[in-house]
Amino acid sequence: MNKFIFIIKQLLVGKPLNALNPHIKDHIALVAIIAWVGLGADGLSSSAYGPEQAFLALGTHTHISIYLALATAVTVFLISLSYNQVIELFPNGGGGYKVATHLLGPRAGVISGSALIVDYILTIAVSTASAIDAVFSLVPEKYSHHKVEIEILMIILLIVLNLRGMKESIRVLIPLFLGFLITHIAIISIGLFSHHSAIFSVLPVAAREAKDMSHNIGLFATIAILLRAYSLGGGTYTGLEAVSNNVNMLAEPRVRTGKLTMLYMAVSLSFTAGGIILLYLIWHATPVEGQTLNAVVFDKIIHETHLSEFWLPVLLFFEATLLFVGANTGFLGCPAVMANMAVDKWLPRQFRELSNRLVTQNGILISGIAAIVILLWAHGEVSTLVILYSINVFLTFSMSLLGLTVYWIKSRKTRPEWWRKLIMSSIGFIVCASILVVTTLEKFTEGGWLTVVITTCVVSFCFLVRIHYRNVGRKLKDADTIFATHFNNAQLKNTQFLPIENKMAKTAVFFVTKHYGAGLHALLWVRRLFPNVFENYIFLTSGEIDSESLANDEIFKKQYRKDLHSIIERYRYFCTEHNLKSEGLFSYGIDEIAELIKLAEFVEQDYTDCVFFASKLVFVDESLWSRLLHNNTVSVLQRELHLQGRQMVILPMKI
Repeated sequence: MNKFIFIIKQLLVGKPLNALNPHIKDHIALVAIIAWVGLGADGLSSSAYGPEQAFLALGTHTHISIYLALATAVTVFLISLSYNQVIELFPNGGGGYKVATHLLGPRAGVISGSALIVDYILTIAVSTASAIDAVFSLVPEKYSHHKVEIEILMIILLIVLNLRGMKESIRVLIPLFLGFLITHIAIISIGLFSHHSAIFSVLPVAAREAKDMSHNIGLFATIAILLRAYSLGGGTYTGLEAVSNNVNMLAEPRVRTGKLTMLYMAVSLSFTAGGIILLYLIWHATPVEGQTLNAVVFDKIIHETHLSEFWLPVLLFFEATLLFVGANTGFLGCPAVMANMAVDKWLPRQFRELSNRLVTQNGILISGIAAIVILLWAHGEVSTLVILYSINVFLTFSMSLLGLTVYWIKSRKTRPEWWRKLIMSSIGFIVCASILVVTTLEKFTEGGWLTVVITTCVVSFCFLVRIHYRNVGRKLKDADTIFATHFNNAQLKNTQFLPIENKMAKTAVFFVTKHYGAGLHALLWVRRLFPNVFENYIFLTSGEIDSESLANDEIFKKQYRKDLHSIIERYRYFCTEHNLKSEGLFSYGIDEIAELIKLAEFVEQDYTDCVFFASKLVFVDESLWSRLLHNNTVSVLQRELHLQGRQMVILPMKI
């Protein structure tokens, strides 16, 4: 049965990848073009609904939408250039979470990170629902009651693709991305070229319209209408942060690849979003019940330029599929943010663990499951989901750009270019904060309050996790401190450890970690429970290659091995000080338990009379909460060894 499950898993997810292969990063890293598809699709797909929201917010004053188109294009480049600074300062990824944490403090970081998590999950839900809605607009209405089921199937498909690896998931979606890009560049170009004479009159007419509005309703009212439309079209800019959040996924040199990807995103989105708003204006697009404004204006262009009617379904199909590709960005971004927060102990450590395909599978699964739950709750209604989606991304934008502003002010004496960077980040912050305030006020009573509640719940959960890990860490540190006097770093370097001479003698093998208090607690208990029984003492430890260490090149150099070797040496030093013969081995990989079992098998080949020991934390108030936050490595290890006929004893350590 287990073999059958293993075969099915390999067919769906793929064969395991070797994290220690020095060329593995070439296999999983994204070059700029592929990153543009995988990380830029969310931003580009927002042109399907962002420009429409902005244009409709102008009401009858559509002629001033030319200013809206220009402002949209400029804002895309402004945010993109600002996030280039994030890529430079944080080349290992983390984006909004890392910026807020390091530049504004950990509390600001957890708020930004929580907002990003909610935003990415909603990206999956909104994009999938929007895509299916667009597809179902081309089929008879009698089939519409199957939409939610198909949306769930699409999310499950994306989960499987992403469990196979980010590069594999993106490659499957490349044709859809290119199809949207080619068809929409073509229709925008045709629409602008066929009405090129109207383009030249746009600015004079817009200036006259603005002057008349100022005279009739006042200058401030005119500016307020334009700013409101500009803010409500803020959905156009969602997804621009994806590259900075996932710089660790990019091919070397990461900073250059990240900036190039941002350039591709900025050019494609500014042309598409600005071009579509301009099409609305010069083709006099008006809302039609049951159709998007894009569909209305594309239909006008196709009929008046005598193109085949076949092209409208093609355009809408690729618009829908790009939204589907945009949903995949959530599966790339959300697990990355979760992994970064898990490294800092804001989330359970399981979210930083890698699968054998070198992806953070727990983050992928949680993202997908949460998106499915939200879809079921909203019954797949895009209008409901968009309200939830409208706030968080600009909260993260604002905090990131505020952090950059603070950073450049503090760096004015050490960085000659500080004033240029400061101007860029300050303007970006003002723009994003303004959009955040207007959007929150406009959408709060319509359901935006629910986003605030959900994000607050996520932040609260993170603080509870952090408090738990901090309390456990403090107690482990206290235990380490008790034994700290046994370790003298100066003497450690010059100590000749007592080697094992008789491998046939009774041997105690300990699974240990960097927490010496727990390891020596187990050793002393064995000495007390089995006096004069064991002659040899062996210490085994393993290093887990998680999302953070995989992004750090030091993992493939000497530092990682050096740290593990240092752990073993300290235990052997203690044994030598107490006239005990010892040995030690270490290994590292993506599966900590598998590495420890390999070490156990290796030891048993030479030491046939051995018993394995490990210390396990036992909580006074054991609960589902403590079990959730700790992976029970020792219990799983004991089970695996017992199934193989090896003896292992767990020694409890009260916390």
